[in-house]
Amino acid sequence: MTLTQKFTPEALLSAPRRSPAIPNCDGTLALYTVSTYSFEEHKRSSQIRLLKIGAGQSNVVVDDTAASEPVWIGSGEFIYLKGGENGTTNIVHVGDIVSPKPKTTQIASVNGAISNVKVTHLANNTLAFVASALATPEGKLYNGETAQKPLSSAKVYTSLFARHWDSWNTENVSSLWYSTLVKADGKWSLSAELINALAGTGLSSPVPPFGGTGDFDISTSGLVFVAKDPELDPAIYTKTNLYYIPLSSFTETSPPAPTMVQTPGLEGYSNSPVFSHSGKKVAFTRMKSNQYESDKTRLLVVPDISDLSKPAQEFYATEDGKGGWDSRPDSILWSLNDSELFVTAEQTGANVIFKLPSSPSEADKLPESVRSIDSGSVADIKILSTNTNTTTTTTTTNPTSSSSSETRLFVTSSSLIDNSCYSIANPSAGTFSTVSSASKQGKTFGLHRRSVSDITFKGAGDYDVHALVMKPSDFDSKKKYPLAFLIHGGPQGAWADSWSTRWNPAVFAEQGYVVVAPNPTGSTGYGMALQNGIKGSWGGRPYEDLEKCFEYIEKEMGYVDTERAVALGASYGGYMINWIQGHPLGRKFKALVCHDGVFSTLNQWSSEELFFPIHDFSGTIYDNREEYEKWDPARFLNEWATPQLIIHSELDYRLPVTEGLAAFNVLQAKKIDSKLLVYPDENHWVLKPENSLVWHREVLGWINKYSGVEEEQKRMAGQQVNLADRTQDKAE
Repeated sequence: MTLTQKFTPEALLSAPRRSPAIPNCDGTLALYTVSTYSFEEHKRSSQIRLLKIGAGQSNVVVDDTAASEPVWIGSGEFIYLKGGENGTTNIVHVGDIVSPKPKTTQIASVNGAISNVKVTHLANNTLAFVASALATPEGKLYNGETAQKPLSSAKVYTSLFARHWDSWNTENVSSLWYSTLVKADGKWSLSAELINALAGTGLSSPVPPFGGTGDFDISTSGLVFVAKDPELDPAIYTKTNLYYIPLSSFTETSPPAPTMVQTPGLEGYSNSPVFSHSGKKVAFTRMKSNQYESDKTRLLVVPDISDLSKPAQEFYATEDGKGGWDSRPDSILWSLNDSELFVTAEQTGANVIFKLPSSPSEADKLPESVRSIDSGSVADIKILSTNTNTTTTTTTTNPTSSSSSETRLFVTSSSLIDNSCYSIANPSAGTFSTVSSASKQGKTFGLHRRSVSDITFKGAGDYDVHALVMKPSDFDSKKKYPLAFLIHGGPQGAWADSWSTRWNPAVFAEQGYVVVAPNPTGSTGYGMALQNGIKGSWGGRPYEDLEKCFEYIEKEMGYVDTERAVALGASYGGYMINWIQGHPLGRKFKALVCHDGVFSTLNQWSSEELFFPIHDFSGTIYDNREEYEKWDPARFLNEWATPQLIIHSELDYRLPVTEGLAAFNVLQAKKIDSKLLVYPDENHWVLKPENSLVWHREVLGWINKYSGVEEEQKRMAGQQVNLADRTQDKAE
């Protein structure tokens, strides 16, 4: 791509996007994918690349937009998936990848769209192979291209969950399929057709709409997976259980029935099951509440997966059931000798790694955070073999030397100025080294760490609130800059020191704003008290926290011109924009931007995951209508007065497009400057590059118009033209 000297939306959206890197068993090489969109050619390209960890250099091994999901099957060979004709998926083998021309061979063609591949070694030249794909009601592999099409477009439902996220639900459900890959005469092949592990069970995994490889794991002993509880309505309850299917050969034509792992007192989401290296134990997370999607996750372990007569053991369990660790563990990794666990969790605006013993009985103190990167947030962790000799610069925070038996981690991370970084962390020695970073792109555009800072201020009560701050790359402390006030969604979410291609603070900062991104009541990563404080107080404590933030900026940040402030938010952030519009804080802003926001809380039952409003508004709308009405932005329409841009998408089934239309209609009827941007082909997020570019242009054009940045840009452009003319005159 052609780089410019300014970090623009075009630069953001056309920058290469790297996946987490997966090291091989030797720890010498890693595979990752990278995709790039060209606005000149209006198409996306993708590659599978090979990273030489010791040298920090990479090269292309597969250049094909249809290729995805590289998976190691040996230290120097891997397989990947490639979309085929008529809805098929090809499994392709790449061997001897360090050679100048690696040999590529198609080893199987599956009659359907498979994804989320996992493999594990069973014996010499035999691998267990598991993938996910849709299954028909009869338990057969579904192929959307060749399936008979109905003559009518009508949809008939007799139960909840008619639609979910951006799709109308059908009779076909996600399932897990297994077989083996066998090597004979130097060639790999799929030993038999894929077998549906969940046929006839009434269970579905991975769990839609975002379930993937984190919903299941495999070992030589079998398969563990999470699935919605079939006895409860999935629209009303969050409960997902962990199940185990013993498989000795992964060729069983009639798999054993799944056995559920017992977790007394914990009835919510189960996530992230991971087998120990021995295959005997399984670590996973589970929530307590069965109607709170953002409840605190508890870390658990199954001591012996072959004996499920006893319940799983919880780490840091307390008699009151609250749990002794006030964090929400996410992904899990076993150490090389299975004696320790490494887990990721949010902490103060970042995602970090924690280390703890792998047995709850030995976890007598809270987990220690592990230094793994300079700054930013961890996106993925993998075990790295101790054979690696890296030549990159190492930062040491603990003088203790490491031994060859210690577990090292291969870490994928990002930050507000770096969209991808690969590094090696040695938790025991307290060292880390950067292997490969994409930060050179940020540096090309002038992005640097000194542009990023944070503030802490008192919230509505006796608690602190944290906010991230990003300044323009050419920041001058003697000048004053308009404020871009960003409000995150969720509401149980948070702004973090991590990269985003949808809401990237640097894009706003480079327009000439100081960006402040507060994490008020309801935010994750600051303890459950702050997070849970939003229940029954959607427009209460969070709004007051935002008022306190604005007051802090006025008093303490003299380089910010709050007279030229703008505010933007999406999802719950969009709700808050509409709430602010009807309250005094709304008069502090020159313009507002509401993306997929809530117009009226009385419409929350047009959503799909009904457990969400049931929890946050303390009951159903027919049992507790007063709570829904109390925090309804539509109650305050008479106060709406600030110019506002409304953005909504027609495939957003979480917040239907009518929420955006209603807000726009009110603004127009009241003769308030307003604009409506609608996407017929996007969901709750704007993901397509061309659509995203329009999003950025409309959003930036809107806020720049009312903040005065547009006039500044015109004036600067005029000065540059005049300077160029004078330079030309002198030359002549």
